Amino acid sequence: MRIVGIETSCDECGVAVVEDGRRILSNVVATQIEFHKPYSGVVPEIASRKHVEWIADVYLKALDEAGVAQESLDAVAVVNRPGLVGALVVGVAFAKALAYGLGKPLVAVDHIKAHLYAPLMEFDIPYPFLGLLLSGGHTVIAEVRSYDEFRVLGTTIDDACGEAFDKVAKHYGWGYPGGVVIDRLARKGIPEACAFPDPSLHKGRHRYDVSYSGLKTAAIHQLDQFWNPEYPRTDENLAAAFQKAAIDMILRRLELAVEDTGIRRIVVGGGVAANSYLRNALGARSDWHVFFPSLPLCGDNGAMVAGIAYHYAREGKFAALDLDVHARVEAFKPYAGT
Repeated sequence: MRIVGIETSCDECGVAVVEDGRRILSNVVATQIEFHKPYSGVVPEIASRKHVEWIADVYLKALDEAGVAQESLDAVAVVNRPGLVGALVVGVAFAKALAYGLGKPLVAVDHIKAHLYAPLMEFDIPYPFLGLLLSGGHTVIAEVRSYDEFRVLGTTIDDACGEAFDKVAKHYGWGYPGGVVIDRLARKGIPEACAFPDPSLHKGRHRYDVSYSGLKTAAIHQLDQFWNPEYPRTDENLAAAFQKAAIDMILRRLELAVEDTGIRRIVVGGGVAANSYLRNALGARSDWHVFFPSLPLCGDNGAMVAGIAYHYAREGKFAALDLDVHARVEAFKPYAGT
């Protein structure tokens, strides 16, 4: 089964053609980084406008690289939640028109589930597993039972992990995207130069939840309180200390989730999955089975959309042409059980 996947949930315009849920025939991503760089963050209006300008050409390029005619497609898949509403509307409108024009069924895909499916396109990973999604918009620890069934154990109560990287990098003028810049600086720094505190979450049940607002404030406004005077105050040292604190925070919660569920298979997805410190830290866990997507599948892309859509299409789970978009999804609120 050959499916075209369309991803426009944020600032990446992605279209891919995938066969039988795993064989990637093409995976084209048009990045908008240069247009958002002056603002050190994604501007929703710019993102939507660029998707309108680019999506048809990206689609045609994906077909060309795959070497297939659009008539040979079996279904059209598109992300319709969660994400920037204006950006999602562009992708969904294009997908609906395409599906109608070709007479092909439409598949609606959840952005977060697609990210957690991405490593399954490259590895044989049995269910259940613990899914760790880290990106600019989401930070989620979930118990995943199938491609479409999972239980959110923990999430961030404020900033997402990737968002915190961007904001710290913006404050210090290091560049954009913040995650890439901080990762590069941190490789030449000393993490012990600064001892940032782990947040204490007292309200409600937050055993697996994280908070990045306090870490961000400490790194920007309270640096004197946490700096180790034995080390020089360099950008490299600060980046290394911040990166370690940000990643270790989520790893400590993941450790609790492993202890409580007994599940030792970990699947990582999202843009922050490309972070070298995260990959090294989890790669060192010989007692866990950890799976990362390859770098092209870490960021937003159409391949993961088409990949997971294969399973919906195989089960006949199609969407109507009145498909709507949703900025947030109720299911991604943290699990409130014990």
